[in-house]
Amino acid sequence: MSNLISAHDLQIDLQGANETGLFKWLLASFLMGKRIQGAIAAKAYQIIVEQHRLDTPQKIAHCTHRQLVVMLGQAHYVRYDETTASRLLALANKMNAEYDGKVSNIVATSGDRQAFEKRLSEFEGIGPKTVEIFMREAAAVLY
Repeated sequence: MSNLISAHDLQIDLQGANETGLFKWLLASFLMGKRIQGAIAAKAYQIIVEQHRLDTPQKIAHCTHRQLVVMLGQAHYVRYDETTASRLLALANKMNAEYDGKVSNIVATSGDRQAFEKRLSEFEGIGPKTVEIFMREAAAVLY
């Protein structure tokens, strides 16, 4: 049995490649891409998105670093809370500045899946593991 957490497990709807679902799954993938237990990453996702309603890059960009650290701490996402908070802000700001806050715009400016994955990996804190987690489910609706 696998302990992989799916978009479905987090009640994220990726159907029709909708923007809200894509960003939520990117955020969840980002949190799960670190060397941290899946359950803790899922809890961090739930606190950030469900409890605090931070479900767009625009909303995350309006948070302070401290607010994000506190949210991550609530989920016991403590080993990487400072760097993850910084990288979440960097992710949101880069998405807003370069892609109008939309994952679909990253897709639109990428010629193919490989180019899309390369663009994703250009975000601070998104490495091969995060790209792999995200594409595991997003590839089906994007390509």
